[in-house]
Amino acid sequence: MKFRTLIASLFVVALATGCTGHGQESSRREIDAKVQSALVTFGETVKGGDALVAKADGVLVFPEIIKGGIGIGGEYGEGALLMNGRTVDYYNLASGSIGFQLGVQVKSQILIFLDPHSLDSFRRSNGWEVGLDGSVAVVNVGAGGQIDTKNVQEPIVGFIFSNKGLMYNVSLEGTKISKVAR
Repeated sequence: MKFRTLIASLFVVALATGCTGHGQESSRREIDAKVQSALVTFGETVKGGDALVAKADGVLVFPEIIKGGIGIGGEYGEGALLMNGRTVDYYNLASGSIGFQLGVQVKSQILIFLDPHSLDSFRRSNGWEVGLDGSVAVVNVGAGGQIDTKNVQEPIVGFIFSNKGLMYNVSLEGTKISKVAR
């Protein structure tokens, strides 16, 4: 799994840098601006989302995750962890897959830590993998954009969305999140 994730991630990074025209990592200022924009979109898309963010111990926001593949696929994104509305650390996200796939997609992802122990465990980790190091309940949104309150009882809840709205039937299993220096 680790080799497959590495190969797929390298593929997506190469694809992403080719599409964007620059191969440098984003600066703090760029990431922070994109994170704030993603939080605004989240608040507009999910009724009750702003209140959920306000009561969270921490909020990890990946404003642009590029996912792509041709048989072998992967995804990569950079984001920030916010506590009390302020950026405390920067992270990257990577995952890989093998199977029938073709194309490129850009999405945003927000992980909301509703339990201080889960947040502390995440922050102390050296490369945190969803499903292995911690479970994330991907929240389904009902009619009218209302949050499914059953999943909001979990210690870590996740939302995946694009500029077209929330995405359904997605999994975060196997996604690796690592702290990066900025």
